[in-house]
Amino acid sequence: MKSLSLSNRVLILLAALLIIPAYFTPLWQISLWAPQYPEGLNMKIWIDHLSGNVDQINGVNHYIGMRHIGDEMFPEFTYLIYIIGALIGFGMIAFLIGKRWSLYSFFGLISLFGVLVLVDMYRWGYEYGHNLDPKAAIKVEGMSYQPPLIGYKELLNFLAYSGPDTGSWILIGGVGLLILAIVRDRLEKPALVQNPYTSN
Repeated sequence: MKSLSLSNRVLILLAALLIIPAYFTPLWQISLWAPQYPEGLNMKIWIDHLSGNVDQINGVNHYIGMRHIGDEMFPEFTYLIYIIGALIGFGMIAFLIGKRWSLYSFFGLISLFGVLVLVDMYRWGYEYGHNLDPKAAIKVEGMSYQPPLIGYKELLNFLAYSGPDTGSWILIGGVGLLILAIVRDRLEKPALVQNPYTSN
């Protein structure tokens, strides 16, 4: 199996190290704007907790029958720290091994992690926006309040936004480094082997 160049191994190491800020920065954000909240309400999702205007958002959502948002509704908070740690560890091992398969395996794992996170976010948003309290003070026939997975969406008189926050943008940068390493590896020409039967 082909060995990677030193520069590509360094790119793997940098990509692994860029996962570390996920422990210290918010990974996702959900924001709401309305005439009564022109400054907006913002909720940030970290690796193990929520922050921001969570209480105010719960107060607004109560009237339309949406569930109370709290750390306890995210079981992912109990194990996400270990998954992130495993990704960092695998990246370090891939750097030490320095083989093509280790680069592709690391890229595959971190890409799979990203896809699963998006699927999980969509699942949560769907359940949160569709499973409403039938006794809610405000009911609109046929209306659901699923927040957008990524981007903007109008929900009644609110404009909702959902998207990556600082930690996820750093992780995306790490994925970009891995893609760069893969492209560089593909473009590198194999060293020419001297034919022992050819005279100089």
